[in-house]
Amino acid sequence: MKLVQLHYFITIAKMKSINQAAQELYVSQPTLTSAIQELEQELGISLFTRTGRGVQLTNEGQEFLIYVRQLYGQYETIVDKFVLKENYKKKFGVSCQHYSFAIKAFVEMAKQFDMNQYAFAIRETKTMEIIDDVSSLKSEVGILFLNEFNRKVMMRNFNQAQVEFHPLICCKAYVYLWKHHPLASQKSITFSQLKDYPCLSFEQGEHHSFYVAEEILADHEYAQTIRVNDRSTMLNLMVGLSGYTLCSGIICEELNGTDFVTVAYEADEQNPNTEMEIGYITRKQSYLSDMGKSYIIAIKKELNIEHTEL
Repeated sequence: MKLVQLHYFITIAKMKSINQAAQELYVSQPTLTSAIQELEQELGISLFTRTGRGVQLTNEGQEFLIYVRQLYGQYETIVDKFVLKENYKKKFGVSCQHYSFAIKAFVEMAKQFDMNQYAFAIRETKTMEIIDDVSSLKSEVGILFLNEFNRKVMMRNFNQAQVEFHPLICCKAYVYLWKHHPLASQKSITFSQLKDYPCLSFEQGEHHSFYVAEEILADHEYAQTIRVNDRSTMLNLMVGLSGYTLCSGIICEELNGTDFVTVAYEADEQNPNTEMEIGYITRKQSYLSDMGKSYIIAIKKELNIEHTEL
């Protein structure tokens, strides 16, 4: 097994096309195909299956990718630190669901370090990509939530990716909407009151399952739904279409402004509430760096959680 083969494998998995991967790597398609075939023979498994639109990872290929990304990432770190010494910076990354408090905590953490000596990254992204980022050590910390509905499936995903969940805070569902929305002045909002307005949720890419949704109560049936890719678009649709989303109720006015409010969700027999457990994930058998520890302390401060030694 050679590092170049692993690099080829990672690139094909990313591009989902041998032809596009060959262009990305500046090698011929036969060279790329031959390298992957040799790797498959050595491993005794099939890594890809061909489809009408390119290639797709097999189950064995998906599992192999988790370990290869970790291994190749460590190789790149070694090259940066010991070969390209003049360009090396300590790296720290966070991948998270679309939480403004997670961004605010990142800002507070970054202020504590010399930006000339560190390379920071913050990624608001899809749920499965958060798990993948932490598993492959692309990010040291991932921020997401569990509840009664998704816990079993998510814990299985965590185990497969070799990551572990650390709980931070529990909260009930709130309706998040524009301050001039017709329901914004209510003390609480029932599910039936929301039927005339579009429910906004974040797109999850290939993973359409309710179990990886960012929004609490994702298993409920909504009359109107719109999926978006970023927080700015969601906020615009809250204003333009009187849309809403269901969240933890924890918002950061410093970043999102004062034009949006949260109202308690009022459950009924057909549409019960549920407890949302927000926490962070890390790679199993790993230790938080100084940046990681500072980030978790900042997160706890934003969530008004008493700090304990990490």
